[in-house]
Amino acid sequence: MPNHLADATSPYLLSHAANPVDWFGWGSDAFDEARSRDLPLLISVGYSSCHWCHVMALESFSDPEVAEVVNEYFVPVKVDREENPEVDASLMQATLALTGSGGWPNTVFCTPDGRPFFAGTYFPPEPRDGQPAFVDVVRALGQAWQERRDEVVQQAGVITDQLRAMASAQEPDDGAATGMPTAQELLDAVSTDYDIVNGGFGGPTKFPTPTLIDALLVKGDPTSLDMAQNTCEHLVRGGIFDQVGGGFHRYSTDSQWTVPHFEKMLNDNGLLLGTMARCWRRTADHDPDRRALYDHAVRRTVDWLRREMTTEEGLLAASLDADSDDLAGHTHEGIFYLWNPQLLVDALGEEEAGWLRPLLHLGDQGNFEGDLSTLQMRGRLDWERINADLDRMLEYRALRSRPARDEKVVTAWNAMVIDSLVEAGMILREWSWVDWAGELADKLWRAHWQGGRLLRTSLHGRPGTGAVTEDHAHLGLALAGLAGATGRRVWLDRAVEVLDAAVDRFSEPDGGFADAAASDLVVAPARTLTDDANPSPTSAMVKALRRVGLMAGREDLVERADLASRRLARVVVGAPRYAGWALADHLISDDARRGLRPAAVVVVEEDAEPGELAAAAWRMAPSGSALMRGAAGTDGFAEWFDERGDEQGPTAYVCRGTVCFEPVTDYLELKDPLWRRV
Repeated sequence: MPNHLADATSPYLLSHAANPVDWFGWGSDAFDEARSRDLPLLISVGYSSCHWCHVMALESFSDPEVAEVVNEYFVPVKVDREENPEVDASLMQATLALTGSGGWPNTVFCTPDGRPFFAGTYFPPEPRDGQPAFVDVVRALGQAWQERRDEVVQQAGVITDQLRAMASAQEPDDGAATGMPTAQELLDAVSTDYDIVNGGFGGPTKFPTPTLIDALLVKGDPTSLDMAQNTCEHLVRGGIFDQVGGGFHRYSTDSQWTVPHFEKMLNDNGLLLGTMARCWRRTADHDPDRRALYDHAVRRTVDWLRREMTTEEGLLAASLDADSDDLAGHTHEGIFYLWNPQLLVDALGEEEAGWLRPLLHLGDQGNFEGDLSTLQMRGRLDWERINADLDRMLEYRALRSRPARDEKVVTAWNAMVIDSLVEAGMILREWSWVDWAGELADKLWRAHWQGGRLLRTSLHGRPGTGAVTEDHAHLGLALAGLAGATGRRVWLDRAVEVLDAAVDRFSEPDGGFADAAASDLVVAPARTLTDDANPSPTSAMVKALRRVGLMAGREDLVERADLASRRLARVVVGAPRYAGWALADHLISDDARRGLRPAAVVVVEEDAEPGELAAAAWRMAPSGSALMRGAAGTDGFAEWFDERGDEQGPTAYVCRGTVCFEPVTDYLELKDPLWRRV
C-alpha cells in the first residue's frame, strides 16, 4: 500500500516513503482519516540520525506482515521531531507519564482526536528482554479499541487531563521569587552532581550541557570556573569529540567521555562552538595548554561545519547519522570514526603512527568493537605536528563510506551556529568567521522569512514547517550579535522584527512563552521550561530580548524579558542543573544587583575588520553585555553611536545603565570600566 510521505520536506519522513506502512505526515489529513474510519492513531516520532529509529524501521516498518496489522487497526502517523518539536514535546510528556522513561523512536497510540492512551519507545520485532513484540502490541491495542473502547477512552481522558494540568500549572510570580536561594547556593546545588574526576555532570548516559557551562562562566569565581574549564577540557580530549574531523558527537555512553553515541547534531555543535569560545576567554593567559585545547576544538569544529555540513543552498544541514557501512557493506554504528593501530599506520606510516599513537590513547585492545577504538587526546601536545597528522588522517578517512546527512535546514540551529561564529570570530580574531556568519544569515533570511512569517525548516529550498518559539529566539539573538560585530543596522532591524513577531504570537498570560503557536491537533501542549539539548524556548527568548532590547534601545523588550524570567524561577530553584540559560540569567541579574549591570560597549573604529580594542571588548566584557562596533555616525543602534568618535583612533565607550565611563583608546585599560561596580 503506498503511503503519503512522498512529498515530505523531511529526509526522515522520506526515508519511510517506501514503507508498506500507510504513513501519514503530521496534519489534519491523518486526523480526518482516523475519524472517517473510526480508527485510533499510531504516532511514531523520530529523527534522521536516530540509531534506534533506523533499527525499528528496518525490523518492523519495512515488514509487509507487520504493516498489514498496523494498517488494519490504526491510522499511522510519522513525525520528524526536528520539524515539529512541539508535537514531540507533547507526546514525550505522555510517554514519560505512562512509562516513566522516554526516548526515540517514541511510539504513542492515541484516540482519533489525538488523546494518548498507550505509549512506549522502541519495540522489538520479537519478544525480547521482557519487551513484547511490536506487532503483538499493535494487535492487542487495536482489538482493545474494537472490543473495550470505553476503557480505552476513559484511560485517554485521564492521561490527557493529567497532561493538561501539568501544562497549565502556574509557576511562581514576582512575589514568590523573593524566596530564591542565593547565587552561591544555586551554584552549590549544581556542584553536587559534578564529576570532579572526568568533568561534566551525572553519570552515564552523559551529555555535554553547554548551557550549564555557560552559566558556570558567568561569575568567574574559582569553583564554578574550574567546573566549566575542567568539563570543556575533558570534552575536547575525549572520544565524544571527533579528533580527526572536528565536531562533537551527541553524548557519551560512559562517564569518561570515551565512547559516544556517534550521531552529530547541528544544534549541539552550534551551542558548543560558542561555549568553547567563551571558556577560552575566561581562561587566563598563564594557562596556555587549556586555551590551546579550546582553540583546537573551535577551529576544527568550524572547519567541519564548512566541509561536511554546508548544503547546496549554502546553509547548514541538521545532522549526520551515527551509522555507516564498513568495507563489506555492512552497517555499523560509529564505524566511520573508529581506528586501530594498523589503520593509523596505513594513514601515517610506522614512524609517525608510533609517535602519535600514545597521544591518541590507541591500544591493541579496542574500546568499542573488536580492536576498534575511539580516539582521545592525552598529555601535553605539539599542536603543529598533531594537526598535520590529523589532516593526513582526515584524507585517509575520507575514503570510508560516509554517514548519511539530514539535509533539512532548521532555523534555530543555523542561528545557533551564526551566533557562535560571530562570538568565536571576535574573540579569536578570525574575521572570516564573522563574514561567513553574515553570509549564512543572509541566505537563511531569504529562504526562511517569507511574507512576514518565519519558517522552521526547508529542504533543498522547499519550504517546510512553520517556525516555533525557539526559531524566533535564536534568530533574533544571532542577528543582533551579527549587527553588533559588523555595525550593520539591517541585522538589528531584522532581529527586532523577529522578536516582535515572537512576542505577539507566543506570549502566555503568565508572562512566559509557549513552545509554539496553539494547534487544535495537539490536545495537551507541553510548556518546556528546562533545558534539554537546547535551551528552553522561554530562556532563549529571555536572552534574545535582553540583547536586542539593550542594543535597540527598546526598554519594552527588556521589561518583557524580566517578566518571562520570573516564569523560570521554579526550575532555577528546583533543577538548576537543567536550567542553564535561565540560571545564567539569574546570575547576571544577581551581579546587576551588586553593581555590575550588563554593559553596553561601543567600539568606534573605521576599519572593516576589528582591531585590538574590539577584540579586547569581546574577550573581557561581562556576561550579558551588548557589544557593538562601527564607524563614527553609525545609525540604527538607538543612541549608542551618537556624538561618539571624536577621539583619535579606535575608541571604546562603556555604559552601565545611566552611568557612562570615560572613553578608552588603549585596550590594556579597558578592563577597568568593563568590570568596575557602580
